Formats: sequence, structure tokens, C-alpha cells
Amino acid sequence: MKSVKTLIATSIVSTVILAACATTTAADKTAVKITPDIASVDVMHDGKKTTIMRNQDQKNTVNPSFAKTSRKCPPFCIQPSVLAPGVETIAEVEMLGYLSKMNAGDGSILVIDSRTPDWVKKGTIPGSVNIPWTALNPAKGADPISIGEIMVDKFGVKELEGLWDYSDAKTLVMFCNGMWCGQSPNNIMNLLKFGYPADKIKWYRGGMQDWEILGLSTVPGK
Repeated sequence: MKSVKTLIATSIVSTVILAACATTTAADKTAVKITPDIASVDVMHDGKKTTIMRNQDQKNTVNPSFAKTSRKCPPFCIQPSVLAPGVETIAEVEMLGYLSKMNAGDGSILVIDSRTPDWVKKGTIPGSVNIPWTALNPAKGADPISIGEIMVDKFGVKELEGLWDYSDAKTLVMFCNGMWCGQSPNNIMNLLKFGYPADKIKWYRGGMQDWEILGLSTVPGK
């Protein structure tokens, strides 16, 4: 009996060691990490697990869709670093932090791709949902009722006797094509007009331009 217990214990220890070695080997193979301590981040996208990491091909070049340096301004003008008082501007590490929290079950966060579907189909950030800037823009045909439905159904806003209650509203992390793109700024400014709390809006200014430059994973949008 003692020899059987010893054999089982030895087998368990061996399994743990092999698993640890496999994990270490996988980490060692990640030459291009996100930060010195982060090689990848797992998220859920359309109900499936997706791993975000940087492209490991050190000869890889940027996606041609984001290689263009010059676009007519207006409308493609360089955005300021601070979009509006109270709205925090974030970068890639912070974006990944919000995605990690969502993946861990935090339902108070929503990452939003503000671009039109034609752009989203070329690739989007895993874990995001598409709410195009036109859907929140009265000038583009979005009526107050449809905007209100988005805020209630998607953002967790409550309507009380004709007034908006934002106490349980989600933290919205918005992005679009990058620092030259006005789609997420448009969404943000329209939400602020509706009274959405500025401290519950985060803006990833670099957007897909910076995401692609850094070789971070994308998924095809719908």
C-alpha cells in the first residue's frame, strides 16, 4: 500500500513539474510581449475565447489599411489628447486592463468600437462590440427614442419618469480608427449631451491605428 501511495505522489509531482515546464516554455517562446510581465490577455469575443498578443514575426509590417499617413482634413483631423473635461484618455495597457476585467466577469464595463461596419469588418479589438457613431448621432438620423433604447439596453442606463438615471450606467471604453478619426469622439460628445457621466467614459485615442502598429491581435467584425 505504501509503495502505491508513493507511486501516486510521484506521479502527481511529475505532472505538476511537466505542466510548469510547458508554461515556462510557452512564455519563453513569446519574444514580443505586451509588457515585460504580460505576454497575452484572454478575452471573450462573440462567445468564444480569444487571446490577444502581439505579432511574433519581428519582420511584420503594419496593416496596409493603416499605412496611409495623410487624409483630407476635415473630416480626418488630428484629435486633441483631452477630448472633454472628465473623459479619461487611455492607451493600450489600460485598454487591455479593461478587457481583462470584463473577461473576469466585470459587467460594469463595455468596450465599444464606434466605427461604421465597413471598417469593423477589416478587424476590431477582441472583446469589443460595435455601436457605430451614426447610431448615436441625431444629425445622421438617430432619433432620441433609438438613442434611449441603446442607453437602456446596452449601457445600463435607467429611465425614470422622463429622466435618465446613470447611477448604474456602465463604464464605456470607446475607440475608432485612431488619432485622426472622429467617430468615437462623435459618440462621446453626443453621450455627454445626453448627460452621460464623463467619468464613466474612457477614450482610447490611438484606436486601431496604434493597435495595428503594435501588432496586437484583431478579429474580423460583423
